[in-house]
Amino acid sequence: MAPEPSVVRVPGPWTHRSLSANGIRLHVVEAGEGPLVVLLHGFPEFWWSWRHQLRALAEAGYRAVAVDLRGYGDSDKPPRGYDLWTLAGDVDGLIRSLGEPRAHVVGHDWGGAIAWTLAALHPRRLTTLTTIGIAHPLAFRAAVAREPFGQGRASASYMAGFQLPRRPERSLRRDDGARVERIMRAWSGQEWTDTADFAEAARRNREAMRISTVAHCCLEYYRWMARSQLRAEGRRFAAAVSRPAEVPVLQLHGSADPCVLETTARRSERWTTGPFAHRVLDTGHFVHQERPAETTDLILSHLRGRVR
Repeated sequence: MAPEPSVVRVPGPWTHRSLSANGIRLHVVEAGEGPLVVLLHGFPEFWWSWRHQLRALAEAGYRAVAVDLRGYGDSDKPPRGYDLWTLAGDVDGLIRSLGEPRAHVVGHDWGGAIAWTLAALHPRRLTTLTTIGIAHPLAFRAAVAREPFGQGRASASYMAGFQLPRRPERSLRRDDGARVERIMRAWSGQEWTDTADFAEAARRNREAMRISTVAHCCLEYYRWMARSQLRAEGRRFAAAVSRPAEVPVLQLHGSADPCVLETTARRSERWTTGPFAHRVLDTGHFVHQERPAETTDLILSHLRGRVR
């Protein structure tokens, strides 16, 4: 039996609630009071990937809000809307539903791609931008095209298989989501994978992936990315997202990230006009979970205008 979506409502020093945004219902987890910080997770995760930052940001005097993205966790899972246009609209609506005109936005992996898109399409919603383990969508697109044996090979190692119908969904759910743990292990540094923290994160992500339709929805993100490159929509999106981010940007990356190469991420500076800082940590893809204290310190310094 597939787990109920409510399994992701893990108790802790935070509050769970649902908000309406961009025509859907989003599950959010909130801690603390102060300036708003919105935390956007990636694949194959859910809001839980920000457990360390939720506590630390709240203790530092911020209102930290982690969200289950469209199609994940206890948020709605509509049949469509897994393109970056719509996903950025979800976050735009979420910030407004939280009662704020703007927010510090922090995104990892797909959450980071959404954050870059938000900065281009809804620039008034951001105070600062922090991305982790991801490059600007146009930096990533250019690297895949120009470096077939670099970023192209790294991306194809997992994204190509995600384009097949039905089979990838079954593989993510099979054996209680065992492939989710294999993906996390392959993308992480060994220093983290040998810990109890990794074991708990893998267990929770495996369970969350088995919620009805989650596997399909999260793969639709990758399928839109591939399809859009061959359609006019892709050209329109590239033109729209080419608007540079005007807010201060902090980009964190793992030196051993096998998914998005550090050299690819570094080229994101081209799409910024404000202060830009790029920091590399000795980790894999899940920087904020592998090195939570260092990541949180860098985020807090960025929010306070101290990272250059």
